[in-house]
Amino acid sequence: MSEHIKCRMISKGKDTGELLVTKDPISFLGGVDPNTGLVIDKKHELYDQCITDKILVIPSGKGSTVGSYVIYQMAKNKTAPKAIICQNAEPIIAIGAIISKIPMVDNPEVDVTTYLKTDEIITVDADNSLISLN
Repeated sequence: MSEHIKCRMISKGKDTGELLVTKDPISFLGGVDPNTGLVIDKKHELYDQCITDKILVIPSGKGSTVGSYVIYQMAKNKTAPKAIICQNAEPIIAIGAIISKIPMVDNPEVDVTTYLKTDEIITVDADNSLISLN
């Protein structure tokens, strides 16, 4: 039986995958290479790790509004994350997820940056505002 975490839907959709968790806010503009999906910000906890096809768990986004279009470019390049779980979403990441059709949730009832662990398999069901631990 799965454990469920209630959250808020930001961008519609549902996907299951492996988690990549960070306690560092992420900037997609200058922080992630849209051609490879690698985190290129040398000061970031996820430096040199690939977010492609992962469920990315972040406290929030940061940086320029152009970050929304970097996420969109990643979706077109097939280097984007499968889904995004954000503790507190801000417009840059939210708009990027929406225009890229990447399932995204925020405002979970627990601190997901400490509760969830990298490499766990979970399901993000944004349509029903749920995160399910498999």
